[in-house]
Amino acid sequence: MKTFDLPDAEATTRLGQAIAPLLEPGEAILLYGPLGMGKSTLARGLIRALTRPDEDVPSPTFTLVQFYESDPPIAHFDLYRLSRPDEAFEIGLDEALDEGCALIEWPERLGEDPARFLGPDILTITLAEAGEGRAATVSGAGTWEARLENVHV
Repeated sequence: MKTFDLPDAEATTRLGQAIAPLLEPGEAILLYGPLGMGKSTLARGLIRALTRPDEDVPSPTFTLVQFYESDPPIAHFDLYRLSRPDEAFEIGLDEALDEGCALIEWPERLGEDPARFLGPDILTITLAEAGEGRAATVSGAGTWEARLENVHV
């Protein structure tokens, strides 16, 4: 587990950029934290690092999921509006993991143990207030345990 001080939105973006090149197909990144903590900012930084710097990366709050062509392909899920864990599969979570990676905001909507749906290689990021900025607590399961050492902001 690592903790990163994120004093501003640019630091949050840099964390997403630092994680992007380490992603492998079939992996999930889980973003935890209350509203306004920077989950979408981190997601935008990660996705733009995989696609292009000017990629339009809207929050999938209303569409629930946005798919991006990149290497590996990535799908950005916002599960906030789901009422049952199986609804995530109705909007393509399993296909996203078969073809690439899934970046998931509000993973708690998958239940107490989201890993049962997502496979062994999961990166979990929890954003919280820290003074005037934020702090990100990052932990890895499966192959992410070792790769986490390569994340620097």
